[in-house]
Amino acid sequence: MSGHAGKFLPRSHPGTQAYWDACRRHEFIIQQCGDCGTHQFYPRIFCTSCASSAVAWVPASGHGKVLTWTVLQRAVSSAYAADTPYIIALIELREGPVLMSKVCGCEAGSVYTGMPVEVSFEDWSDEISMPVFVVASG
Repeated sequence: MSGHAGKFLPRSHPGTQAYWDACRRHEFIIQQCGDCGTHQFYPRIFCTSCASSAVAWVPASGHGKVLTWTVLQRAVSSAYAADTPYIIALIELREGPVLMSKVCGCEAGSVYTGMPVEVSFEDWSDEISMPVFVVASG
């Protein structure tokens, strides 16, 4: 965790507390609408498909594929300097939503569109574990 000192930590609020609590337990959850069944991410108080307020947190597979990516060569601050270069990608989850995340454990030149990935977690503090993605096993 010491390598994450000074990094921008997300702040939870009532609408995201369940998500960050699950991440801290290294569990990956997203929202699903109880009326139409649509999965969504980032957290909202209503379904983006049917506008229902019957959204609930559900376990997600944690599997997805890279849609597009970029390689960051220059750190946004000194707290991130040791991480460069690093890969930021748009990940399409098996359940449908797309999210932006860091891809770890592979060389920048080996990332490709459609690359299968799965969620992992980096513990940034005692309170915050960040979901990241690694090349899917198998």
